[in-house]
Amino acid sequence: MKKISIIILFVFFQLGFTQKLKLGEVTIDELKENVHSIDSSSAAAYLFKIGKTNFDLTRDGFWEITTEVDVKIKIYKKEGFKFADQEIAYFVGGNGKEKVYISDAYTYNLVGGKVEKTRLKSESEFKEEVNEKWNLKKITFPGVKEGSIIEFSYKIVSPYISNFNDWYFQHEIPVNTVKYEVYIPQYFRYRTVITGFEAISTEEKIITSLDFNSTKYTYTAQNILPIKDEEFVRNINNYTSVLKYELASIQYPNKPIESVALDWNDVSKSIYDNDNFGRELNFKSYFEDEIETLIKDTSSENEKLEKIFQYVQNSMVWNENNSYNCEKGVKKAFKEKVGNSADINLMLVAMLRHAGLDANPIIVSTRSNGIAIFPSRFAFNYVIVGVKLSNDENIVLLDATNKNTLPNILPLKVLNWSGRMLMPNGTSKEIFLEPKKQSSKSITILSEIVDETSIKGKVREISNDYVALLYREKKGNLTNESLIEKLEKDYEGTEIDELTVKNEKSKPINLTYSFVSDNLVEIIGDKLYLSPFLFMELNENPFKSEKRNYPIEFDFPQKINFNISIKLPENYEVESFPESINYKTSSGALAFNFNGSVSNGMIQIVSSFEINSLLLPANDYEMVKSFFKEMINKQTEKIVLKKK
Repeated sequence: MKKISIIILFVFFQLGFTQKLKLGEVTIDELKENVHSIDSSSAAAYLFKIGKTNFDLTRDGFWEITTEVDVKIKIYKKEGFKFADQEIAYFVGGNGKEKVYISDAYTYNLVGGKVEKTRLKSESEFKEEVNEKWNLKKITFPGVKEGSIIEFSYKIVSPYISNFNDWYFQHEIPVNTVKYEVYIPQYFRYRTVITGFEAISTEEKIITSLDFNSTKYTYTAQNILPIKDEEFVRNINNYTSVLKYELASIQYPNKPIESVALDWNDVSKSIYDNDNFGRELNFKSYFEDEIETLIKDTSSENEKLEKIFQYVQNSMVWNENNSYNCEKGVKKAFKEKVGNSADINLMLVAMLRHAGLDANPIIVSTRSNGIAIFPSRFAFNYVIVGVKLSNDENIVLLDATNKNTLPNILPLKVLNWSGRMLMPNGTSKEIFLEPKKQSSKSITILSEIVDETSIKGKVREISNDYVALLYREKKGNLTNESLIEKLEKDYEGTEIDELTVKNEKSKPINLTYSFVSDNLVEIIGDKLYLSPFLFMELNENPFKSEKRNYPIEFDFPQKINFNISIKLPENYEVESFPESINYKTSSGALAFNFNGSVSNGMIQIVSSFEINSLLLPANDYEMVKSFFKEMINKQTEKIVLKKK
């Protein structure tokens, strides 16, 4: 056993540490390699990624951060060609601008048994202006094919020492070797965190110099597997192995410690005091006449809230830009009827306050923006509205950017743990955004078997809250013809007719239609076989992987109810029928029940499926996978009919 361990360690040492971590040294063996040694399915891999961050004082006495990175990538398959296009983001929206320099960019190929080296041409490097705050430096490598190796070096020079760029140890492709060195001057203290689940080695060492001493932090890792998105993960970046730094304090010689670490109240006050945020809440002349007319005969707080919310929601158009700061300003946005999330929702706050309601903005981070780890202005990218009614201890949540939302029914992108409600006095309060109330969908089917092989009937679906929101988002604008076409595609072999949709705002969606299907009954010998859920069965487990690395995240609590009646042909009776079950996970996070009965030539099925918890740990994966397997088995278990 000891010999085996020694051999494994020796191989690991050979793979991980004998590789030359220098640009410009590409070997024939590297170019010949056609699959990755650890993940044979990968289309590409980082052979190494080496970085170093230093602090320097400029001639003007200001600090600069310089980060230099060397990258070497192997392309194994055509799907990996996309890594020949690289981009580096840099910030240009503040008092100082970051700068990016790219060098030593080459493509290597094996041609006639020799290494061929192709330099990146100047026309393959260009800048893209993403918005007023961010630019991208882009490069496209020439001559890339299966087996190629690309390598390049880039340098980012930044005047922002408060928080420098995140360092990614993990990517969507494997990383053979990653190393990152950070030299922190003795005057600075930083808060750090490494997210994700990978094993990252960390070392510290004091470095002395004539100018100032530094602490050198070295982070290394070997053979990091790719981060792969999984079903029911809101944002895979929340689980990626990333190093984050944020400045906590500064102490120069013979000076007291200056704390620069922000708490949430510091962040809140900083945002509220910004002219593009707090000042915009004070403007009201542009809307006073309209709002006074709108609420002149309204006395209750609920009615005022509803009328003003609907007014803003219906009259304004969101330009699809996320921010907690106004882009145009509320007055210009109101005049043009178009604005970003702050223009619209800060306008809504001001109008609600004018009507005498206790309304405040709530800054949030959308799901795509990730979860806030440090108290920071950069942790948020969106703003919604919270209203405290005098007759309700709960906060009513509003977002007027979306035409389909309702009070306390927010866009799914906003349901991301919690936000911060900002009060005029500079304080803030954590507001939990995840819904606690179950959304529901009730499905009623009245059907009968005709001509032995055919089933016809009527369906009624009633959806409310977030289930209704999803319907409105995905299908709300479809014509009846388009909706019928979609249903017939979803329910293969089924013809849909007589479809009606009642889709009134603030009410449940009511969908009814009739159907005929020749695809639901199977004849074997003189017996008929059919699924108890007809075409509504779930026949594929969404959890297919053998193991799960990340927590399981659901969007909202929900319950789906089924009430299904099937009339039997007069000359048939039930031979076998699925047994009733009541199945739930140990924590009660998921529940499924199935009850069936046969009486007077009618099959009656009552069933429900519930999601009660929104976050389940990865070690619950087998339990969740098994739950869905059992539920699918029951939904697809056949009813057997025989002739009388």
